[in-house]
Amino acid sequence: MTEDLYITKRSLELEWQNEHLKSGKHNIRMIEINKQIQDVIKKIIAQEFEEETRISKINGSKPEVSIAT
Repeated sequence: MTEDLYITKRSLELEWQNEHLKSGKHNIRMIEINKQIQDVIKKIIAQEFEEETRISKINGSKPEVSIAT
């Protein structure tokens, strides 16, 4: 899922560049695109943090073994 967010971010960046090339200056659409890019970046950071937390919990957990006979 993180990969999808990176693809979305890159697509928005290209859209921003295209707008800039069309008008040659900043416009309202570029500001909207920039806000969308920032939202996607926040989602990427949150998701990567969640994945790292899950991995560290898995690596940090100790297996419980019963030695009952």
